[in-house]
Formats: sequence, structure tokens, C-alpha cells
Amino acid sequence: MGEFELIQRCFAEAGRKRTDVTIGIGDDGAVVQVREGCDLVITTDSMVEGIHFFPDVDPRSLGHKLVAVNVSDLAAMGAEPCWLSLALTLPKVDEDWLTAFAEGLSETADYYNCQLIGGDTTRGPLSLTMIAKGVVPKDKAITRAGAQNGDYLYVTGTLGDAALGLQLVQNKVEVSKKHRAHILQRFHYPTARVALGQALRNIASSAMDVSDGLAGDLLHILRRSKVGAVVDVTKLPLSQALKDSCDAEQALKYALSGGEDYELLFTVPENRRGSLEVLLSPYGVPVTCIGRITGAVGKLEFKQGDVPFAYQHQGFEHF
Repeated sequence: MGEFELIQRCFAEAGRKRTDVTIGIGDDGAVVQVREGCDLVITTDSMVEGIHFFPDVDPRSLGHKLVAVNVSDLAAMGAEPCWLSLALTLPKVDEDWLTAFAEGLSETADYYNCQLIGGDTTRGPLSLTMIAKGVVPKDKAITRAGAQNGDYLYVTGTLGDAALGLQLVQNKVEVSKKHRAHILQRFHYPTARVALGQALRNIASSAMDVSDGLAGDLLHILRRSKVGAVVDVTKLPLSQALKDSCDAEQALKYALSGGEDYELLFTVPENRRGSLEVLLSPYGVPVTCIGRITGAVGKLEFKQGDVPFAYQHQGFEHF
């Protein structure tokens, strides 16, 4: 199967068929209509075999994850996901692998109302690069740079499950049958908090998604916003599956440094806290206050209740 046949068979109809796509796959470039009064938000993420995923990974889950992690970046900025581009490098053409991968990608793109509109294929070591584009009302994008001294620090969902899932697929830990499916689901099939991100546009002062571990990702907000933070580790939202599968110390390590949770980490000024629960309640996703922003620029402190908590950050490094 050649390059153009591969594209036509596996990717030409991937995702939702959007009315704002004038020209999609098949030309030198895609043409899309960007709504008046909106800003375009663009993000890129790469996944490389042996670094971001194992050679024996289910290609269907890989297609899902590639879309979800890119859409999660858009969600963190309050954007509506719209269009995807894929650069696919393959060591060989494996039709069964490609079919499963394309199905996972297409189903997930459809779920988030995105259309695959272009990309590239080439031969080489297996790697996947996706560019996700979305729109947000003009000047309403949430960035990492808006946190202020006194803001409250929140996170959606639970933390640490995906890190435990990684250990599980590497056969480094045992997880009971009761919790195994949940933990593997959180690792292989993350959920991008798109609706919540859009609801936060007029509430959050800063935001990002948790991809490399809470502690490391929070430092990005602190540096961009030129503030500090205090996090109470007793407030970290941990699933029952995580608490039942490891001791308290290990659970905290997974939650603080594990990464790949793709939950939203965001800050809220005190005068907007009253609006938070009302606006987010329809989405059915728990939101937990885990700390507060301080004026100590770049300083991240942890406490356990009323006492200091010693913690050495060991989050994921890309290089």
C-alpha cells in the first residue's frame, strides 16, 4: 500500500465532518473558516515509540491517546477543538495496525467534534505528531501567566491513576481485579476536559493540563505568572483504586510526579470562587482546591495539614 492509498483508506474520512472545512485531505493544504470574533489556538504534541509508548501498545488506544493529549492542551486554554493534522512516520506498512490506529483516532476525533484535515506520512522509526487547532472567543484564552497572589489552586478529577497504570503495564506492580480496568483505562484512554475548560474562561486566572506531573506542571504556572504556591498534599484528590493499590506515601508520589492524568490545573481569584461550583456542577467532574498562590516568586511549597511536607520533585523530562 502506497502513501496516497494509505491516506485515502485510513485517514481521509477521520473524525467529524465539519461544515467549516472548505478543503480537507487531498490537496496541498487545508482550508478552514475561522469564526469572526474568535482567536485561533494551535498546539503540537509528538509521541515516539520507546519514549512515549511501548512497541506492543494497542494501536487503537494509541490513536485515542494521540488525539486526547492534544485536545487536552486546547481544553486547558478554554478552546473549542476543531481541526487536526497528523504527521505519521512508519517503519513499515502494517495494514492491521494502521486500521486499528485510524479507528481509535477517528472515533476520538469524532467525540471531540474534530476533523482530520491533513498531514504527512513518511518511512522511519515509529513516531506520531499531531497538530490540533481550536477556537476561543477573542481575548478569552486562558494562559499560564495570569495567576495572582491569593488565588486558590484547583485540580479536576483525580491524580496518580495513570502513573499507576504505567507501572501496571510494565508488570512492576499488582492491582486487584476490582480496580485493574479503571487503572488501565486512565492510562490508555485519558479524557480531555474540554467542556470544563470552556466553562473556566471567565473564572480561571490561569490554567494548564497535568501531563508531566502536578508538581512539575505547577512550576510552569508559577514561573510564567511570577508567583509561588503552597500545596496541601492531604487535599490531593486520589481515587479509591489508587488508595487501595498502594500505600499512602507511594500514592502521593504518583499524584505529584506521575503525569499523564490530563486533568486541568487552574487558579481562581477569591472573588470568583462563589461562581465556580455553580458553573461547573453540570459537568459531573469533581473539582478540588489543593492550595493557594503566594507572592514568593517561583517557590513551590508543600504541607501536610499544618506541617511542612518534604518532597523532591521527579517529574517526566522530555530530554
